[in-house]
Amino acid sequence: MKTNHLRARTLLAALCLVALTSMGVRAQEADNVLSQLHTFRVSNYTSLDAYYRYIGGGSTDTLNEIVSGINSANDSMNFLAASDSGALTNQQIEELNGEFDKFKSLMRDNINEVRNTGYPDLRLASDMANQALTMNGLATEFYQVAQENSQAKTSTRVEAARMGAVKIAQMRAKYSVRTNSSVSQTFQGSSTETSLDEQAKEFDQLLNTFSNGKSDGELKALLNDISSKWQFIRGSYINYNEDNVGFVIDRYSKRILENLTIAIELLLQQNS
Repeated sequence: MKTNHLRARTLLAALCLVALTSMGVRAQEADNVLSQLHTFRVSNYTSLDAYYRYIGGGSTDTLNEIVSGINSANDSMNFLAASDSGALTNQQIEELNGEFDKFKSLMRDNINEVRNTGYPDLRLASDMANQALTMNGLATEFYQVAQENSQAKTSTRVEAARMGAVKIAQMRAKYSVRTNSSVSQTFQGSSTETSLDEQAKEFDQLLNTFSNGKSDGELKALLNDISSKWQFIRGSYINYNEDNVGFVIDRYSKRILENLTIAIELLLQQNS
């Protein structure tokens, strides 16, 4: 009798362990979905920024940056398509992939236009800018849906840092237009897009949020570097019609984005 009770308790404990392990795996899978949706948005803005610099110089290195950004977003899309977390439906993933296909097609057409004629096609470039906003807007919507469906728990600091990374990537691309095109208004996307000075103020708030909390060692150094670099270029984003120092803005914005990527990983480890 005692043996039967012992076996029952052992079986129950094993089942509970399996259930907890399964829940942990699903939670991790959901976290990975959020991470890939974040990377997807940043990568697309990175490739858009590289395109704007490509029309200004046409270098092979810049073309490789476009390809790298598209490939990174493509890897994220493939991950989402293969995920069985249930955070997004197959229909939602197919919808996002459809918008991404449109963006890739427009990018390809725009690159070929510059290669063939030496100049961008204004209509094509405008279509691509608008498509980038539509696609990343949908990715942001699905990020929120995935959070709700999976009940994934990410800290306020991580969320602010991710939003800050997307924001600086978007601002970098938007500023790059002004540096590399004499008809920048055509390329800046929807007229409803927030202006650079307002985006800079939004980044101020996000920076304050993800910097507020326990930070030491590498994380503290990264956040200090982000803050100092942001203060150096902030005025150019605020007064974007007056100051045009594109190479400095691009270099510092890129470094801020790189540091944010590392900082997000450290914050995730801190909360795990």
